[in-house]
Amino acid sequence: MKHQIKPVILSGGAGSRLWPLSRSKYPKQFLPMLGSKSLFTQTLERVSEAYGFQPAMVVANEHHRFIVNEQVAGAGLELDALLLEPVGRNTAPAFAVAALKAAESEADQLLLFLPSDHVILDTPGFHKAVALAADAADAGQLCCFGMTPTRPDTGYGYIASGSALEGVDGAFHIDGFREKPDEATAKDYLAAGDYSWNSGMFLMKASVLLQEFEKLQPAMLEGCRKALASVEADLNFLRMDEAVFSKVPADSVDYAIMEKTDKAAVVPAEFGWSDVGSFSALADVQAADGSGNVTVGDVLLEDAKNCFVSSENKLVTLLGVEDLIVVSTDDAVLVAPKERDQDIKKIVDRLKRSDRIEADFHTTVYRPWGNYRGVAEGDRYQVKEIEVYPGKRLSLQKHHHRAEHWVIVEGSAIVTRDDEELLLSENESVYLPLGAVHRLSNPGKINLKLIEVQSGSYLGEDDIVRLEDDFNREVDK
Repeated sequence: MKHQIKPVILSGGAGSRLWPLSRSKYPKQFLPMLGSKSLFTQTLERVSEAYGFQPAMVVANEHHRFIVNEQVAGAGLELDALLLEPVGRNTAPAFAVAALKAAESEADQLLLFLPSDHVILDTPGFHKAVALAADAADAGQLCCFGMTPTRPDTGYGYIASGSALEGVDGAFHIDGFREKPDEATAKDYLAAGDYSWNSGMFLMKASVLLQEFEKLQPAMLEGCRKALASVEADLNFLRMDEAVFSKVPADSVDYAIMEKTDKAAVVPAEFGWSDVGSFSALADVQAADGSGNVTVGDVLLEDAKNCFVSSENKLVTLLGVEDLIVVSTDDAVLVAPKERDQDIKKIVDRLKRSDRIEADFHTTVYRPWGNYRGVAEGDRYQVKEIEVYPGKRLSLQKHHHRAEHWVIVEGSAIVTRDDEELLLSENESVYLPLGAVHRLSNPGKINLKLIEVQSGSYLGEDDIVRLEDDFNREVDK
């Protein structure tokens, strides 16, 4: 890579159109939607130092901070910075804050803005397009990547290419942005040949982007300056003050900057891209059987056509149906016609209005020390499987309303119980009475697994009084 390019990975989305696989507290970018690695990890590896890129900056939802850390460490990579958004303000403020942060070190830093949840099948082709876009950005353009359409898709915005960009073969001025079209208009765009899908990926100089913000969105830029000035370091996180950041006007970078600037350019490209924004899009990047079905997990089909079927942990069978989406997890089942996959977020909206936990959490809940999964629940009791990573420990804590009984299934544990410290191995157990100050640690080299039985008058996760915590957390509800 002849240019020095800093990737900026945007990881604030909730992936609501892929519910129930994706939940707001553990959304699609952190899931292995295609292959064994998460989309977030694949994105990081695609723009790693191994390919000549500078260490990446990540802009993430504050709720996902520990998941980001875990997956970055799992990939064996290091970040330049991890900026936390306390509230969502859409993409334009994220771009501005990242550019302001990068400009502290290098005013003309080339920034490659990438969503964390996209699939790219042709990595060399992607790198070739990045090199071309870097030439355009070096010439002072705000460059986006336009994906060559393969069908008249109504789920994407479109970019109309204008005249060729002088001195950069393969890049074009942008004649205009088009909203998501109806089917007839999408067919016209496809036939015209000079339209491309707006991928949401951009490459530009920090200085040029900030100049355009100053000209087109001065109030937003000033709000972002204040937000960046409010940053407090917490572990390796850069945490912006919620009261300050929430005052920044919310808008997408397309509306706020790209549709108004006279410096917009596009590089049309093909490198096996998908935003995986729906189950239909997820099916498109996977191999189908002779009847057009894509299946994941334990699935049996009889006389079914053009279906997407995913099962996490049980046999799912379909008979004599066509064009369906069927997704089964351990706590929810979705059945929908393929043509309605853009409306799945309406289900999520209803779940949220009803305060249903299924909108936000999987039954497996991830924490910085490991994870837990609900196994059984009844009046005044619940049972969980708990997994603690090597070298990690939970907070020193107590509960006002419940007692706990731990049974070690695999690995070894150090248990603090008031003034005692106990070393437990497989098949050993410990009782923690109500009010006991306790802590669980994994001193071993393999994951610690145990069964926890809780009993008491109230069993919510907010009945935790943290006395010490390695991760500087308040109670995560």
